[in-house]
Amino acid sequence: MKILTKLKLHIQLTLALSCLLIPASTFAQTLKVAAAANLQSVIKVLGAEFTKKTGVVVEPIVGSSGNLTTQISNGAPFDVFLSADMDFPQKLYTTGFASKKPVVYAKGSLIICSNKDIEFDNWERMLLTPAIKKVAIANPTIAPYGKAATETLKLKGILSEIHSKIVIGESISQVNTYITTGSVDVGFTTQALVKDLEGKQKIYWKAIDPKTYSPIEQGIVVLKHGEGNPNAEKFYQFILSADAKRIFKEYGYIVE
Repeated sequence: MKILTKLKLHIQLTLALSCLLIPASTFAQTLKVAAAANLQSVIKVLGAEFTKKTGVVVEPIVGSSGNLTTQISNGAPFDVFLSADMDFPQKLYTTGFASKKPVVYAKGSLIICSNKDIEFDNWERMLLTPAIKKVAIANPTIAPYGKAATETLKLKGILSEIHSKIVIGESISQVNTYITTGSVDVGFTTQALVKDLEGKQKIYWKAIDPKTYSPIEQGIVVLKHGEGNPNAEKFYQFILSADAKRIFKEYGYIVE
């Protein structure tokens, strides 16, 4: 019996030592990336490209920039944050939750769209007609694309006139769901939706004049949780690389 016990312990010890000798790179590595809701589709493409290059798996956590900022401030263990603006990542840097100042990785484009065959040439006038009953925008306090839509509607002088028609989405992802399911007549969203639905669903859309809203400069930061993690820095550099810019451009983002 004692011999069997010793043999069992010897086997367990051998297995334990074998595991210690296996290089860390052999095990799957995962990077937690907080991504603004407008990146819901493109972050998957970017993550797959990064994994192909490095072997590191990207786990995206998608939500409105404001909600993600709150989660990070409350200790959420995310490594990198891709926001839909510069204000939220700057706030994280100022309060000590990011390791360095945010930089712009892309600029977003606002569109108005619908799953119905709507003519958008005079969209301002169209929104005032009885035919349009519901207009979706993302929550402007936590979603930069919602803020941009509000700025445009104010500048056009119709925000108060269509106030009763506005349906607020918690994030741009929710707005996209409203649009694609026909829960609303029209919605203001990111141009990335057009690429995402390519070959899947037909939508009708028009780009909003960028002069009618503040530039949607989207910022990236390595968070304190990812500080010292070489994979976090690799992903940060990848997002700023020519390969990532090519992908962003395919999804309608403006890159330099």
